Amino acid sequence: MVHEIIENAEAIDTGEGGNALVRHNERVIFVKGLVPGDIADIKIVKKKKKYAMGRIISVKKLSPMRVKPVCSHFGVCGGCSWQNLDYEKQTAFKQKHVEDAFERIGKIDVELKLPIVPSANIYKYRNKLEFTFSAKRWLTHEEMGNTANFNQPGLGFHIPGLFDKVLDLHECYLQPAPSNSIRNEIRQFAIKENMPFFDINAQEGFLRNVMVRNTSRGEVMVVFVFFKDDKVLREKLLKHIAENFSEITSLQYIINPKKNDSFNDLPAVVYAGKEYIAEELTRNNGDILKFRISPQSFFQTSTDQANALYRKVSEWAELTGEEIVYDLYTGCGTIASFVAAESASVIGIEYVEQAVANAKLNAELNKINNVQFFAGDMQGMLTEEFCRHNGIPDVIITDPPRGGMHPDVVNAILKMEPKKIIYVSCNPSTQARDIALMKEKYSVKIIQPFDMFPHTSHVENVALLHRK
Repeated sequence: MVHEIIENAEAIDTGEGGNALVRHNERVIFVKGLVPGDIADIKIVKKKKKYAMGRIISVKKLSPMRVKPVCSHFGVCGGCSWQNLDYEKQTAFKQKHVEDAFERIGKIDVELKLPIVPSANIYKYRNKLEFTFSAKRWLTHEEMGNTANFNQPGLGFHIPGLFDKVLDLHECYLQPAPSNSIRNEIRQFAIKENMPFFDINAQEGFLRNVMVRNTSRGEVMVVFVFFKDDKVLREKLLKHIAENFSEITSLQYIINPKKNDSFNDLPAVVYAGKEYIAEELTRNNGDILKFRISPQSFFQTSTDQANALYRKVSEWAELTGEEIVYDLYTGCGTIASFVAAESASVIGIEYVEQAVANAKLNAELNKINNVQFFAGDMQGMLTEEFCRHNGIPDVIITDPPRGGMHPDVVNAILKMEPKKIIYVSCNPSTQARDIALMKEKYSVKIIQPFDMFPHTSHVENVALLHRK
């Protein structure tokens, strides 16, 4: 029953969302805040058909896998749910998660399981963070005791699972400087000048979101999203930030009056600097590729790990210069650009039109002329007519969103019968599900996970499939 107490429960594994897994009387219980090896008294707070959710009452014995979190917001902010777990153990659990997905979900035989590629940087590895303004910041239990804290504005991350609650963030170890300084100065100046923070429930206010992007070359982009255009407030804020942060090479703003936060379909206005920042990646042969990143561009948020992953994809493709390659869900064309020099031609397909526009610019920037990019829904694009016009692919590289590929896309790939498929995924469960649909025609030669997001349960995995 809900609210039952379980004493001396031992966490034995990790589960969905980074929660620890406890087994009790043949039940699976997920508990936030424990790490495997912890022994604790827990309370059942939610009961589902196949599992239950528990909350820590007290920890009786600490796991040897535990480490002290570096961030003061740990436990409230959901950005780094594994910051209390030793990093080497994090990667081991991620490896196990990938292999379990292939064995249990897909029931797929894998010839070679390579060890996970850990991140060289476990802090300050992200090149992009988005922060949300809130007219009423989230209060911790301690803060609730002081009424002076009520109805105070905040700027930070959403509380996990709560779309209208925002943690006021004073430090974050995910992104390098000057990210923290910029965010904290924005908050301080906006409060001082009585600028209205956004109230998502009332749909009113001025300051809605701010995004900070950076590159390994030292460029910084700051993009403000305003709920409405107030020229006086806008100019005051942008001028202040531009004058106080000379590191910013691109300062832009977007007006978003919609009920949702998405702004891919909205124009960005340049206030100062360039309309883009530039990143560089290194191909296997040492060639440097340059990529322009606009506010709406998709680019992997861990640059170093993305570079390592793309090099692995290129290595496994074993291209000779004669092959036609399809790059599905191409984004801004990073993988397509990586493999173009060893291919006869590359066809990149992406449903976001702005990303396709960026992909074309990036190909032009790198003087790549054997790549074509198309915008459209994937399952509607991969027709027999499309293949007749662009050629039957010898190799397909696919990197879909977390939900994986639509069954119609899987069927289209099976009809095309490429010699190789390289499947890149940020969700091994949906990856295994999709590959299971192909296992009559394809065998899985190699899998290798990549840790793109230290201190989270997320893991990227690359799988190489050969046609039988």
